[in-house]
Amino acid sequence: MTPFSARRRFVRHAMLLAGAGMLASAASAAPATADEALAAAIAGPQRSAANKARDVYRHPLQTLRFFGLQPDQAVIEIAPGGGWYTEILAPVLRDHGKLYAAHYDASAADASQESKRSRANFEKKLAQDPGNYGKVTVGTLPVRAFTDIAPPGGADLVLTFRNIHNWIKDGHLDDSLRAFYAVLKPGGVLGVEEHRATPGTSLEQMIATGYVTEDYVIDHARAAGFALAGRSEINANPRDNHDHPDGVWSLPPTLRGGERERASFMAIGESDRMTLKFIKPR
Repeated sequence: MTPFSARRRFVRHAMLLAGAGMLASAASAAPATADEALAAAIAGPQRSAANKARDVYRHPLQTLRFFGLQPDQAVIEIAPGGGWYTEILAPVLRDHGKLYAAHYDASAADASQESKRSRANFEKKLAQDPGNYGKVTVGTLPVRAFTDIAPPGGADLVLTFRNIHNWIKDGHLDDSLRAFYAVLKPGGVLGVEEHRATPGTSLEQMIATGYVTEDYVIDHARAAGFALAGRSEINANPRDNHDHPDGVWSLPPTLRGGERERASFMAIGESDRMTLKFIKPR
């Protein structure tokens, strides 16, 4: 082999190695899949130990997978409370998507002290961790229409977790569902998780106990224009018979009865819940 041929072979080999390195680097920089992003967020240090302990009841990976969450979507989380799901959604959507949090209106004339405190604590939580939450837009829970979150027809996904019983009690379930319909793109998804009542439960009992029948939710969502796209038993709890002295609030995490029957309620775990997926028809 001549010196020139050896040098040419060396250069060609070096170029192949460089190309392989570039491919490996590109692969490592590739965007995470939805499942990878979700798993990383669920295991992430931004979540409190107390919130992680509830995964056994709330099944965030399976639930958000069922609703079709993708890292590049525009998502509206309805009434996020203390941010249990926000801790997961915000990191997943931070780089390629957008998260809007529609919280209670603390400036409303009829806002309760609990609502004001909840929103203030939520905003404080987000401000303390701009790395995870700096791109979250906080707006107001709609009673009739969104006024400060996303353009009409601009959202891919609207999510509500254990809120519908409150809207029934407050008398604006139908208006809120219509607002969700208006803010979604055609083909967009409304994901609902709610405490599930025994079929045939009266409206009065739903309001008193916090448990709502699946048929009631489905009927009202359809009346707002949605089509039912799927049901899941991800968040079912067959140990919950829906009959407790303080309704759903007898169970963890609320445990409204204090030490009264605490052991039995802890053995039941969190409530039996429906998980429903609705679509805004194209």
